[in-house]
Amino acid sequence: MTSPKYFMVGWEQLHRDSKALAWRLAALAPFRGIVAVTRGGMIPAAIIARELDCRLVETVSVVTYDEEAIGHPVVTKPPQAAGTGRGWLVVDDLADTGTTAKVVRALLPEAHFATVYAKPQGRGLVDSFVTEVSQDTWILFPWDTEAQFIPPIIKNGERVQSVTGAD
Repeated sequence: MTSPKYFMVGWEQLHRDSKALAWRLAALAPFRGIVAVTRGGMIPAAIIARELDCRLVETVSVVTYDEEAIGHPVVTKPPQAAGTGRGWLVVDDLADTGTTAKVVRALLPEAHFATVYAKPQGRGLVDSFVTEVSQDTWILFPWDTEAQFIPPIIKNGERVQSVTGAD
């Protein structure tokens, strides 16, 4: 069994990557509005809304997993103002397996779907993204983590933790 890979994204990195996504999307602007996929898409959507001078921000909430398990997707809050999505931009933090993207695409089939990060299984379901990571990488977003002391790998000549950091 292989250890999971982790890609830690801090606030500054998320801001830079969201702004880079805004640069890519600028050629397609103006958008009628932005639909942020809650919760992960809310902060990238706010940054992109600022960069693209878009004041109308809507949300859609699809619950597919928590930090423990992937489940059946449930739309807990559909978008109210976006219709079929024509002229709208959907923003999420990540396209992972594509489960959320499929649900949102069914709700807003004419929207442009953009994510900051994409994995191979979800990449084909989005129109724009900035960074691709491998499918077995778990992205640690700043709202899911906090700074804490981690012991060194070796202390006093003895291994304290595994090389991957996952004991």
